[in-house]
Amino acid sequence: DPDSGDNGVLLYSLVNNQGNEFDINENTGQIFTVSVAGKAGTFYLEVQAADQGTKRLTAQTTVMVTVDSSSSDNIVVVVLNQNINVVEKHIAEVKRVLENALAWRVFIIDVYSNEFERKARSSAETTNIKILAFDEANQEVSGEDVKRKLRGEMNNIEIELDETFPTFVTATIEEAPADTASPELIATIILSVLLACTLIAFLVYVVVTEKRKRKHQQHYLVEKQVGVIEGIDNPCAAASNGTLKSLETLEHMNN
Repeated sequence: DPDSGDNGVLLYSLVNNQGNEFDINENTGQIFTVSVAGKAGTFYLEVQAADQGTKRLTAQTTVMVTVDSSSSDNIVVVVLNQNINVVEKHIAEVKRVLENALAWRVFIIDVYSNEFERKARSSAETTNIKILAFDEANQEVSGEDVKRKLRGEMNNIEIELDETFPTFVTATIEEAPADTASPELIATIILSVLLACTLIAFLVYVVVTEKRKRKHQQHYLVEKQVGVIEGIDNPCAAASNGTLKSLETLEHMNN
């Protein structure tokens, strides 16, 4: 936008982004993936640019993104101690530095943070960059070879990146993250745990109830035995049930 001031300041957004597979940097317009795990095919994204003038003007275009269903065991994850928004802004320079260090063509598969909330994009302290390297014959380079070469060139990589980023850069290598458990598996695990807890609670209830029942029966038998013994040792103690009255009647008849 050739205008000056607010009329020349553009903000980018995705129109009708229902699937949430992608997001866009509102300042640079760079599109990145949020979650396309297990998905493949062609996605059509409506991107809108809007100036910030009093009478806001907008323009839209369609971006076609193709997601390949194939996967690779040669993906390497480079971790930078930089904010993800800053890394996205300088991703072209990061790619150039990595290609210079490796002497291979580098494809950046994904740029992401371990923070899942979008609001954390401006506060995450590290950024992960998934890369694939291809040699002169256009063949994938082994992930182990890429990591080995990166380790040998890491000092040079950090020095070059220091010239691009506003703060001191440290770079490390991590394995590509493993696939997370599916929602169905998580639900099964939760239900299994709840069922186990319910069964344990039921068994505890049965055991406690049985112990109370036995204790009550033992107490009742003890009281009954004590009453019988007292009635034998002291006949007068049986007067409450009429026995004493019967004895008195029998003695009167004998007299």
